Amino acid sequence: MTASFALGPVADVPLSRINPVAQLAALAVVTVVLLSSLDVVTPAVVVAAELCLLPAAGLSRPVDLLRRTWPVLVGAGSVGLVNVLLSAEAGPLTGIGLALRVVGLALPGVLLVASTDPVRLADALTVHWRVSTRFAYGALAALRLAPLLVAEFEAARLARRTRGVEARGPLARARLLGGVGFTLLVGAVRRGSRLATAMDARGFDSGVPRTNARGSTLHRRDAVFVAATVAVCAAALTLSIGLGTWDPVFVGG
Repeated sequence: MTASFALGPVADVPLSRINPVAQLAALAVVTVVLLSSLDVVTPAVVVAAELCLLPAAGLSRPVDLLRRTWPVLVGAGSVGLVNVLLSAEAGPLTGIGLALRVVGLALPGVLLVASTDPVRLADALTVHWRVSTRFAYGALAALRLAPLLVAEFEAARLARRTRGVEARGPLARARLLGGVGFTLLVGAVRRGSRLATAMDARGFDSGVPRTNARGSTLHRRDAVFVAATVAVCAAALTLSIGLGTWDPVFVGG
C-alpha cells in the first residue's frame, strides 16, 4: 500500500458526493458541540455517529483506518491518561470523555481528507466562501505535496538502514528520527520556496480576479448532511442533559 493512498482521498466513495464546504460546516458544528461540555455521553454519541460514516469514506477495512488514525488514537489515549494521572479530580470517566472528545474532533477531518479531492475543496472554498485564491490553491499545493513528504521520510529511513545506521534503544531512535525530520524540514522549506516562486510567476499574486473553470455546486444532499449533523449533535446534548452528565464549559462556578 503506497503512502499516497494512506494520505490521499479514496476514489469514488459515497461521502465524496457531499460538497466539501458542507463537510466543513458539519465539522464546525461538531467542534462547537464537543468543546461546549466535558461530559462523556456527548462525545460518545458523536463518535458513534462518525464511525457509521467510515464505510461511506472508503475506510471500512481496519488496516486502512489505522493508517490514517493512529496518531489520533495515540494522542487521544495520551490526553486521557495524562489527565487521569495528573488531575486529582479526574476519574476514569473523565479520561475516557477527554479521549473520546479528541477522537470526535479529529475524525471529521479524517473523513474529509479520505473522501475529498483537494482540487474540489479549493474550488468550493473559493466559490462558496470567497476564500482568497492565493490561500486556497497554496493550501491545495501543500496537500498535494504531503504524500511526497511521507515517501521521502520512508526513503531517508531506508537509506540510513542501508548504510548500517541502526537505532538501538529509545534514545537512539529518537535521535535518528530527529535527524530524518530535520532533513525533511530543510527539503520542505526549499520545495516550498520554489513552489511559491512558481505560483507568483503564474500570477497568483497579481490582484486580478480569477475565474473558476470547474465550478462548485451545492445540492440538496449537502443541506441534508449538515442538518443530519445538527440533529445528531442535538440528540447527543439532549441525552447528556437527560442523564444528568452534561458539564458545560462556559458556565461560571
